[in-house]
Amino acid sequence: MIKLPFSVDINNLIDDIRIFSWQASDILLYYSKLLEDSDDKKKILKNNNEDDPVTLADLKVNEIIIKRINQKYKNINWDILSEENVKTSKTFVTNNDWVWVLDPLDGTKDFIQGTGNYAMHLALNFKNKPYIGFVLIPDKNQLWITDGKKTWCEKRDGTKYKPNLSNNKNLQEMTLVTSKNHGNEILKNLIQKINFRKVEIMGSIGCKIASILSGDSNIYICLSLPGKSSPKDWDFAAPESILKAAGGAITNLDNKELTYGQTGFQQGGVIVATSNKNTHGSICFELKKIMEDNEIYPL
Repeated sequence: MIKLPFSVDINNLIDDIRIFSWQASDILLYYSKLLEDSDDKKKILKNNNEDDPVTLADLKVNEIIIKRINQKYKNINWDILSEENVKTSKTFVTNNDWVWVLDPLDGTKDFIQGTGNYAMHLALNFKNKPYIGFVLIPDKNQLWITDGKKTWCEKRDGTKYKPNLSNNKNLQEMTLVTSKNHGNEILKNLIQKINFRKVEIMGSIGCKIASILSGDSNIYICLSLPGKSSPKDWDFAAPESILKAAGGAITNLDNKELTYGQTGFQQGGVIVATSNKNTHGSICFELKKIMEDNEIYPL
């Protein structure tokens, strides 16, 4: 059994992060509204990198979450790995078993485009494995939470509801949720070969995993090309935590758990998330065979 750092109570911790998350929601919704005005848009965009944009919203949420955790838990032996801080300092070294993994704004392109498919991810990893997790989706008034044992969703007014995972057993029955801004031709080719029941296009990994938890989709496939950019720890830690505790699974194509804390925080290759941990392995095997038979990906 995993024990939190000394003097940290899990229920109090979740209560605190819940408060911090809704404060972050206010910030994201505020800047989302401002982005509707072209003049404000120029002020909110903090770089000119179309592939990896940064907004004032990213920075403000990053600042408030880190500040609130550090204020509330001053002498706890854990560290905070944040996407924005890594972009600034380029280094993150820790010897702690406990590490917070923060993506203040996952789906920044969708945030800028005004689709509503953006999220804040926050996970507490223990020995490089996600344990507690939060995925905040402001535009849908959703805060997905796991305490490491179960997953639930809350609205701002405190209303709670449980995940609604499907039990589809073969690929052709499944609804795939896939990337809006990070697709590639090889992934498109794979999707065409499989002939899914339905394909949903959506930004933010957190939003995709939430759609699996809600029963709106059944599977998510992330395919990164060798030598190209790939998702990072902060993209997957919180979504993995909420999906696994609910009974789903997320692994690489060989059905092996994701590893966090590697050099560059890379989560490359092919990553598969499904709604059913009991059939996940066979789905991964089937996907791999399709790729091999059709020479779709350099396995």
